[in-house]
Amino acid sequence: MTHPALQLFAVVGLPVIRPGDDLAGLLTASIAPLHPQVGDVLVVTSKIVAKAEGRFVNLREVTPSARAIELATLTHKDPRLVEVILRESSEVSRAAPNVLVTRHRLGFVSANAAIDHSNVSPDPDVVLLMPADPDASARCIRDRLREAFGFLIPVVICDSHGRPHRLGTVGVAVGVAGMPGVEDWRGRADLFGYRLQHTEIGLADMVASAATLVMGQAAEGVPAALVRGLRFTPREGSAAEIIRPAQLDLYH
Repeated sequence: MTHPALQLFAVVGLPVIRPGDDLAGLLTASIAPLHPQVGDVLVVTSKIVAKAEGRFVNLREVTPSARAIELATLTHKDPRLVEVILRESSEVSRAAPNVLVTRHRLGFVSANAAIDHSNVSPDPDVVLLMPADPDASARCIRDRLREAFGFLIPVVICDSHGRPHRLGTVGVAVGVAGMPGVEDWRGRADLFGYRLQHTEIGLADMVASAATLVMGQAAEGVPAALVRGLRFTPREGSAAEIIRPAQLDLYH
């Protein structure tokens, strides 16, 4: 059986996103020249979703709590930033000089509650939070794309995260709509007929990481990508299903 090649297309032409912008409409117009096909997946950075949702915080307007001041002293971080990190987190996982790792209120574990400072604003005191509900944001974009093109285009909202015991950040899915977050391969046969017993594929994370190769991490100005040729069993999914339950957290 012939397997189609996987293709990644940078989505270009998007303006600098501002609070209140019709992001779904802008994405629709920007991917139209790529002639979307059934089976395509749109990957969008969490940053432009958060910008459209107005998730900016001016640190000059933040009063740090005693706990934030205590952690700021330990981590050598701005106590105002630490306060915002605590507000976005359910618990602190690790605090050390120049390190503050927390469990985000959305469930994932990341440095600084995934609060962003790069490519956010010329004002150094302005930071950007994650979208309030990335799965819901992904569903809204998916629904608008279906209205525009007449068929389902799954949406993955991605962010850059580090990983335990490995250097370097990779793209991960923080919002998913129209495709599995995790695909269960248990019961499938391998090359020698052995039935897989424990294999679950982090499909949405794989898609997010692949798309990051064309979107970049710094000032490339490519905040979305279209993935073509991906094969999976269709179902409605979410990024929430990717989160390992806290009681199974091996690194806590």
